[in-house]
Parts: sequence; C-alpha cells; structure tokens
Amino acid sequence: MSDATTPTHVFDATAANFQSEVLDASFQHAVLVDLWATWCEPCKTLGPLLEKVVAEFNGAVKLAKIDCDKEPELAAAFGVRSIPTVVLLRDGQPVDGFGGALPEGQIREFLLRHVQANPAEEATAAAVPRDETPEQAIARIQQDIAADPDKAELKLDLAVAQMQAGNAAAAEAELDALPANLASDDRARRLRGQLEFAHSLKDAPSAAELEARIARDGNDFAARDLLGVRLLIDGDAAAGLDQFLAILKADRDWNDQQAKKRLIAAFSVLDDAELVGTYRRRMSSLLF
Repeated sequence: MSDATTPTHVFDATAANFQSEVLDASFQHAVLVDLWATWCEPCKTLGPLLEKVVAEFNGAVKLAKIDCDKEPELAAAFGVRSIPTVVLLRDGQPVDGFGGALPEGQIREFLLRHVQANPAEEATAAAVPRDETPEQAIARIQQDIAADPDKAELKLDLAVAQMQAGNAAAAEAELDALPANLASDDRARRLRGQLEFAHSLKDAPSAAELEARIARDGNDFAARDLLGVRLLIDGDAAAGLDQFLAILKADRDWNDQQAKKRLIAAFSVLDDAELVGTYRRRMSSLLF
C-alpha cells in the first residue's frame, strides 16, 4: 500500500523490517499492527479508520500494516485466525488487541487506554522556559496547578520535574496519584522505569566501592549491575549500558538474565534515540 501519499505514521511491515520497524520501534512508541488482506471487505472499512485515528496521536503511535497473504509467517507469528486482526505492541510485546472492524469511536477509546497523544511541539516549546532548572520547573508547575488544579497533565509535569531534581519519593507520589489515562502516557511509563532503577539502589554501595569491587574481580556481576544503574541515574547512560553489556557478554543467564532485562528497561527510559539504537544493536549481536 506504500506510495508517495502514504501518511508518515503508516507503513508496510514485512519480514525484512519487522524487527527494526515494529519490535525495536515499540520501545520508543506504541505500534499498532493491522493484519489484513486485499480480499477482506471488513479490512477495507477498518484500514482508513485506523489511519485516521492513529494520526490524531501525533506520533505517539505508528500503524504497521501486514498483508497476511504476502507475509504468512508474520501472520502465523501473531496467531491470526481471522482478519482483520489488530494488535498493539509496547516494549516488544503485545499488550492488547481486537478482531473485526470496530467503529471509529471504539478504535479511539481502545488507543486511549494505552497511549496519550503527544502535544504539538510548538505548544511544548512555548510552555517551558529555556535553561530552566528542575527546581525552577517545580516552582512554576506548582503555581500552574494552584491556578488550574483540575488540569491533570500538570501533575505529570510535576512528577517529571521532581524526578529530575532527584526527589524520587515526591515523583513517585505524584505518579501514583495520576488518573488512569495519564498513567499510560509515555512520560509516565519512562518515569516509572526511572523509579524502578532508583529503588534498586536502596542500601547499595557507593560508586567508588562498586568500582573497587570490579577492579578486584571483573566477574563481580552484582557490582557491575549496581554500578550500571548508578551511572544511568547519574546521567552517564553509555557507561551504565556498558556495564550491563559486559555482564551479558560474560554470562547472559546471570541472575535470570538480569543484564538483558536492565538493558531493555534502560532503553525505555532514555531519550537519546541514537544511543538506544546503538546499544540495542550491540545487545542483539551478543544474543543472536
């Protein structure tokens, strides 16, 4: 179906690009997979509706079209028994789906259970002052909340700012109080991942002590794991990811494949798409 007029949020998924454009991409944004066929009449009704609704999410979700006749292996991988079948992927895993041609309103409700539409970039840029410190952001957002206490999006802004300021407990309290539609927002999910990393450092040794342990024994994977988390939280993402890769290279099954789990979790909280892409490829080269 791809041609010069195909919207940028829609693409054809094939066996050749499925790993990179669907599975890997689902760590950055939600991917809605539409399994269809040219002879399927309900598919002809559903397809345009999916494209229309997905466009409303401003890049927070992409639509992958799989022609089941051309890609039978992918159809089999999804266990397709009838078409159209629609599956939503996050972090490389299916999280929800439906079969048949739903009306536009139900499609929108389905996506809103899992995805929060991205605001326009211009509005975001205008709302956030340049060179604002996390502490200044907290003060500004608290003032905004006092002026408009019913605007739930501000509470997510406050949670993010609290985490950036190092106030993990305050960030978690704000995050836990969010309404359901915002709890699945990409920023909320990223923040939840950051908090999980922070929790894993409770009562952990200092970075210096961890480095000393690794110097004495390069196979002290527990020390490497905690050091990797510390480096991530302190802002040295590449160095932290290197620690997880070192564990993966030496013993991929250590502690129930914790290094792989740490890498996947880190990919979901990092904003640097280029860095994530580089380390995802390095991880794949060690696993496959």
